[in-house]
Amino acid sequence: MLLLLAGCAGQPTYQRTSGVPYAGTGHGSDHSAVSDALYDYYHQWRGVPYRYGGVDRSGIDCSSFVRQTMSDLKSLNLPRTTSAQALAGQPVPPGNLSPGDLVFFKTGYRSKHVGIYVGDGRFMHASTSRGVTMSRLDNVYWQRHYWQSRRLNTRTN
Repeated sequence: MLLLLAGCAGQPTYQRTSGVPYAGTGHGSDHSAVSDALYDYYHQWRGVPYRYGGVDRSGIDCSSFVRQTMSDLKSLNLPRTTSAQALAGQPVPPGNLSPGDLVFFKTGYRSKHVGIYVGDGRFMHASTSRGVTMSRLDNVYWQRHYWQSRRLNTRTN
């Protein structure tokens, strides 16, 4: 079963700067709007099957789902791979997550997985076993494999 939950892997090549830090549960007005937009987007993709290397509704992998979401909702152009996305933005302690932050997991020897924090301890992602779904960060599996979180710069200059 652990192999079924393993995520996407790739090569690092990209880095961005951080947005405004936020400590809290995502209930401020700006954060509620981001969370609402993420939930709306999730409902459009919910249940789309996982496909390694997939980039559309016929099948999508974790890094492509994150890339597509951030492109559609934030007009951000993230790299294609999980490892490259793990270099984007700035690190965020898990206790200071805001909706829209990326959460990363090391799911195997060379496997990495990425999702998007939506608030209230939940993140959306493309799971190998369930397709596009919502999971809790306090789930035993995800706690065990948690690696890091990153905040992206969503300001346009």
